[in-house]
Amino acid sequence: MDKQIGDYLIQTLPKQQDWVIELEEQAAIDRVPIMDKAGMHLVMQLIRITKPKRILEIGTAIGYSALRMKGAYPDTTIVTIEKDENRFQQAINNIRQQNKNGEIDVIHGDALEEMTRLTGKTFNLIFIDAAKGQYKRFFELAVPLLADNGIIITDNVLFRGHVANPEETPKRYKNMVEKIRDYNQYLNEHPLFHTSIIPIGDGVAVSYKK
Repeated sequence: MDKQIGDYLIQTLPKQQDWVIELEEQAAIDRVPIMDKAGMHLVMQLIRITKPKRILEIGTAIGYSALRMKGAYPDTTIVTIEKDENRFQQAINNIRQQNKNGEIDVIHGDALEEMTRLTGKTFNLIFIDAAKGQYKRFFELAVPLLADNGIIITDNVLFRGHVANPEETPKRYKNMVEKIRDYNQYLNEHPLFHTSIIPIGDGVAVSYKK
């Protein structure tokens, strides 16, 4: 997305609570990638509209998006998975500070393993925002966990715009860009889902289960 448009969208967002600003600043200082502000606003709006009873998040980081999603629909319960030990501990602390530790269950582990242990549970919305090279596998594991008429949201599917110009992508990103392009094609051709890729933030894919 054009940077001017992106900056404009962020300027139009409502003023955030102090704790949101503090978490955004914490992420910036620690160089922890969290969802773009405009993209997060979109996810929250989708949650307000769909009112999911249960949300599964792949990639907790410091708990920012889990807390924002909870704020969008307080009646939801969230299960979120984080592989990195330090980020897991940060997330636990941040969630506890907001008194949401009984409503957001943070699992420490590799999502590829932990998702297989959730068999038998269903979620109305699944948010994928972890290792981009594993997006397809995350999605495959998410499908049997998704309730009828559920939604899977994937962040970073435009990857800084490189997916549109793979031949001009810096060498260090080429393999990642190819994987994301393959993933986007996989989503658009999936027989069980209707998918729209929205050019907001770093690109958000919204996949609705038919």
